[in-house]
Amino acid sequence: MWIGISALNLALAVVLGAFGAHGLKKIASPEQLTWWHTATDYFFYHALGLLVLGIISKVIPQLPIKTSFLLIQIGIFLFCGSLYIMALGLPRILGAITPIGGALMILGWLVLAWNAFKHLK
Repeated sequence: MWIGISALNLALAVVLGAFGAHGLKKIASPEQLTWWHTATDYFFYHALGLLVLGIISKVIPQLPIKTSFLLIQIGIFLFCGSLYIMALGLPRILGAITPIGGALMILGWLVLAWNAFKHLK
């Protein structure tokens, strides 16, 4: 399941990256393109991280990954999603959500570190 969700994230990141590179280039401001690019970069990095978590869950089944995976996935949705929405010219107030998403991604990685230290002695 984890690997499948990761693969869907990666496919969506490719689609959104291509849209930003080709569809938005002529209609978006440089600032909007920067937001789109940042969202796509973070989407790719964290989707790859989710894929690694999925693989870890198979190789080291005693390491709990569910909480980390969910925090990172929700973080991707909030962080990248808010940047994508702003890049499309929708309300910039949604930028207030961006740091929450970033904090959730950080928390997801910290929970993984905690679980690794706790369960892999």
